[in-house]
Amino acid sequence: MKIGLFDHIEDSGRSLATTFDERLRFIQMADEAGFYCVHLAEHHCSPLNMVPVPGVFMGAIARLTKRIRFGPMVYLLPLYSPLRLAEEICMLDHLSHGRLEVGVGRGVSPFELGFHKIDHDKSRDIFIDAYGCLKAALGSNLFSYEGENYSYKNVPMPLRPLQQPMPAFWYGSSNAIGSTWAGEHGLHFASNGPTSRAKANIETFKAALAKRGAPAQPKAEFPGGVAIGVTRQIVVADTDAQAHAIARPAAEVHVKHLNWLKDNHVSPEFANRLQVPIGGSFEDHLREGTLIAGSPKTVIAEIEKQHGEMGINYLISYLFFGQMSFPDAMRSMQLFSTEVMPKIAHL
Repeated sequence: MKIGLFDHIEDSGRSLATTFDERLRFIQMADEAGFYCVHLAEHHCSPLNMVPVPGVFMGAIARLTKRIRFGPMVYLLPLYSPLRLAEEICMLDHLSHGRLEVGVGRGVSPFELGFHKIDHDKSRDIFIDAYGCLKAALGSNLFSYEGENYSYKNVPMPLRPLQQPMPAFWYGSSNAIGSTWAGEHGLHFASNGPTSRAKANIETFKAALAKRGAPAQPKAEFPGGVAIGVTRQIVVADTDAQAHAIARPAAEVHVKHLNWLKDNHVSPEFANRLQVPIGGSFEDHLREGTLIAGSPKTVIAEIEKQHGEMGINYLISYLFFGQMSFPDAMRSMQLFSTEVMPKIAHL
């Protein structure tokens, strides 16, 4: 099983320059420890995410690391010009010498899409149109595309990706509609949420992929050529009690950030339209499997349990969240990479 890293890069309560410095050092450590890929979220107008233009931050990652792959999880395609995004993808792929992974999605938050004047009810159709246009732009030296939302004719593309024909595409989903779409199109896949729900989405993805026959861009390093992952907040300390003492306040801040727009800047009528429930106590998160905290032994046992239940081949670890301190995050990373990763690599 491969191990990846996920990050929203939340408001840490420290200066933004300090937060960026800390995260870049943290990702360098992940690179040195042999993590497969770092996946960055894209959110807007919220303390949940302080890198709403992930391409800028990924440019820094490209030059500060040597082996770790990286990419958005996900680019919110309805917010982009497909042509401009294709050019960005080509630049990042070359800056990293071919280590870019491209996660795509429509955006789960109707609030953030609304701020950008995108109708949430139309966003899935816009996303599908943008995805087709983006692939056309990346796959040709001269491309044309005609869709409901995007139209291009004979556009020259002197910028080409280093990875040919293009970097691999990923999709993250916590519902059956998205899981089915990802499988039907052969993308690499990541789920989240409680283990029972993540398992159902993974099974939906696998069924759709099996009907398709094969991934669009196979990866030999994953069984069957396709990455099937789940994202989990993970805190490792010398004892369970120490890990819980670090994880509890970090998780509480993270939940506040998840709900910040809904609770503070959106009308109650619009807030009621949100389809993704966000909440629960620290104990709920532990019980549901979305958060794993404890000694290396405890963490290994829980990962083995979830691996057996969900049939994943990729664990996307979310090790630095909320307003966790940099020393606590680095110690957790050290224990995870030296005490946990070697014991779960065979799964």
